[in-house]
Amino acid sequence: MAGPLEGIKVVDFARVLAGPLCARTLLDLGADVIKIEPPRPDVSRFAFPQAPGMSGYYAQQNAGKRNVSIDLNVAGARDLVLRLCDEADIVVENFRAGTLGFFDLDYETLAARNPKLIYASITGYGQNGPWRGRMAYAPAVHAEMGLTAHSLKHYGDALTEPKSDSLSHADVNAGMQAVIAILAALHRRSVTGIGQAIDVSMAATLLSTNEKAHVDLNGFDLGPEPAILGATDTPFFEGPGGETFTVAASLVGSATFPWYVHAMRRAYLEDDPRFATAAARLEHKAELFKIVQEWIYTFPDMATLDAQLDEGKVALGEVRTMAELVETEWAEYWGATQEVSDRHGGTYKLPGRPWHFSRDTLDPLGRPAFQGEDNRSVFREYGLSDAEIDTLEASGALVRDPVIGALGDAAVKPDAV
Repeated sequence: MAGPLEGIKVVDFARVLAGPLCARTLLDLGADVIKIEPPRPDVSRFAFPQAPGMSGYYAQQNAGKRNVSIDLNVAGARDLVLRLCDEADIVVENFRAGTLGFFDLDYETLAARNPKLIYASITGYGQNGPWRGRMAYAPAVHAEMGLTAHSLKHYGDALTEPKSDSLSHADVNAGMQAVIAILAALHRRSVTGIGQAIDVSMAATLLSTNEKAHVDLNGFDLGPEPAILGATDTPFFEGPGGETFTVAASLVGSATFPWYVHAMRRAYLEDDPRFATAAARLEHKAELFKIVQEWIYTFPDMATLDAQLDEGKVALGEVRTMAELVETEWAEYWGATQEVSDRHGGTYKLPGRPWHFSRDTLDPLGRPAFQGEDNRSVFREYGLSDAEIDTLEASGALVRDPVIGALGDAAVKPDAV
């Protein structure tokens, strides 16, 4: 791999989302990532839509990683893991606290053999403390950390029944916070030569990345002034051509209403008694919305409207599907998506990288691996002979998805990516 982390070796014990996303981000930055998968596969392989041994969900978080499948309950299997960890710069895991310690693969044990190791653990509530043993998936953490209550309060009567967010904010944010901590630890290691353990809590991450936490933590009474809510009060309008778009500014907030007035070039609206205060604008919000909507219809197209809204420092965002997004000139310029093999004769279109570097060129994303697909090639690199690998596979210490053989050699050749 090319990139700023070229030469960094990562052992990825993680599964599903938070940990795999962390390791995939390190891979995108140039690290060599070896995913260790147990005989009972990463459950994300069975997400829909799905083909034998592979799914789009799995591919998105694991494409480009090399995959070895090891049964730690079989004699000799732990020694295989130690070979990898002894040469690793980073270990990423997101098991329940203490799980890898059961196999003597905890930080203390591995660091005694490899002092430079950086060992990042992602759990729901941390490695220690009263909630260390609790199961944690994103909807549960969202509920515990106030995100669900905040959403229900915001939507109010718009929800006929309570619903959890369909996106896993706790997992994604925790995975990215783990990356940040790992990069900081790499810098510290460059000074001291010694690695360290990193304890990342999904719960603490969700709290720290909630930009409105101060409202609820301090019991602020917002009253009729919603400007502090910022983007949660963003209106949706219809564009000149029937497009649906949102504007990242409250219509009634004291800080943002003047932006509309300036963009519309209608200063007299500020003197209208219906719109003179936040409370008045809130009471007459429907009338104000109608005035703005009718003004929008006077424009020939969205580009012209966007240019004039920019005069008032008002940002608009057209509501697009992913399919519509990838057709935009921005998506083409940025490289917003990449295609990888789905390993069954087609391709997956996946998100591209969120960065461009001035001095590094990142490699294209590699193929997603079947379970145990790289057993042989990886352990050859680590000094095992083919005969030793054959013995380990026969004993069950190394596991290989039968789908690899069923698909034939063409499915697993390096150029089938």
